[in-house]
Amino acid sequence: MDLGIKNKVAFVSASTSGIGYGIAKALLLEGVHVYVNGRTKKSVDAAIQKFYLEGIEGHIYAAPFDLSEEEGAKALFSALPYVDILVNNLGFYEEKPFEEITDECWCHIFKINVLSGIRLSRFYFPKMLEANWGRIVFISSEAAVNISPYAMHYGATKETQISIARGLAELTKGTNVTVNSVLPGITLTAGVEAFITDSMREQNLTFEQFQEEYFNNIKPSSLIKRFETVDEIAKTVAFVCSILASGINGSAIHVEGGVIRSVS
Repeated sequence: MDLGIKNKVAFVSASTSGIGYGIAKALLLEGVHVYVNGRTKKSVDAAIQKFYLEGIEGHIYAAPFDLSEEEGAKALFSALPYVDILVNNLGFYEEKPFEEITDECWCHIFKINVLSGIRLSRFYFPKMLEANWGRIVFISSEAAVNISPYAMHYGATKETQISIARGLAELTKGTNVTVNSVLPGITLTAGVEAFITDSMREQNLTFEQFQEEYFNNIKPSSLIKRFETVDEIAKTVAFVCSILASGINGSAIHVEGGVIRSVS
């Protein structure tokens, strides 16, 4: 299926691994010019080399900027003054008891998960409106709706992303710019796979046994009863960025396997 975005310019924050890498890959396969982002040149170069080793060519550019800081965002804007597609994927996760989440913890996670996307959107969004075409996608999480009592600060940031995306979408009326959020469920990134491997070893379980126990006890509302793949999330995001998704705007798109029971 041709998504109609060949030669568009995309920036995907935190795209050297995990879901961000998968999104960058999906866009590259559609002929998009993709800027790969990470905090260091070393991590970005390694990700680009990985694309080449996978046989993925095309227009791949390095964007080594620490977007958790204002200085990094300003450096990006000087290097890349315009994009057609912005994917706000940068995020940080941790679990802590509520009483141990200090003011510093709250500020730190909001700076990374929320403010980074606000800065990028604030710069690129007006340019998209002026060009009368653009896509902004915030990578939120099912944790925005199913707030974990062990990671309340994380869930709060993910819920905030949904609100920002909807608010920006309200400013696109009558244009060809869309702003949406995508809510993945627990996905088999390298980090999640490492956690599963450790847990399997500790509990002497196979992957199939661990997955069954996880979705019976931890995520019993899941309809697919399995972990999602990076590819599943990435292809959904690529579609949302496409010409074909022009009617999707201001939406919180659930790609979490039915864990969230609400139909809204």
